[in-house]
Amino acid sequence: METKPKEKRTLPLKSLNHVSRVCRDVNATTYFYEHVLGFIPIKRPGSFDFDGAWLHNYGISIHLLQAEKTEVETLPPVKEDINPRDDHLSFQSDSVEKVEQALHDHEIKYEKNTIDENGIVIEQVFFHDPDGFMIEICTCEKFPVQPLNGATTELCNLVRTLSRRKSGLPSSRPISRTSTADQKLIPDQLKAF
Repeated sequence: METKPKEKRTLPLKSLNHVSRVCRDVNATTYFYEHVLGFIPIKRPGSFDFDGAWLHNYGISIHLLQAEKTEVETLPPVKEDINPRDDHLSFQSDSVEKVEQALHDHEIKYEKNTIDENGIVIEQVFFHDPDGFMIEICTCEKFPVQPLNGATTELCNLVRTLSRRKSGLPSSRPISRTSTADQKLIPDQLKAF
């Protein structure tokens, strides 16, 4: 008699808390995240014995750590070329045009990309922070998240969840893909999915 292997549980996670970056110059990088990306400096534990800064906005924190002198040499080189396939942080925006204007004002080199997926147009802008880490600003929320493993669509689909919250409906109720009430909350471009 063959026994099934015990199913392993996933970790009981709630949300993404922060992203941490090691910086060549924590002051320059803090300035960038504050004045270019709009993050707000927040208090960090005083018991840390290394320089750094914590910033928060958009529901996420960025923890910046000053590289030790010996670490600076091991950091990846600051890249001049912009490769959208590099590891990156991505933030959503309603106006890529305004993002481009701000990047121009800050004299930051960037690359723009537009994706048209069956009439759903997604705009992306890529650029580097002072340490060479890639940043993306996009309108990716327009593209529906479709689970492949049988998870409920609502758990994955940010547009639908936010629409339900705005209309005062609970966001934890499973949604039938054919529900007329739910269909009214979904932008027309997404109904085909």
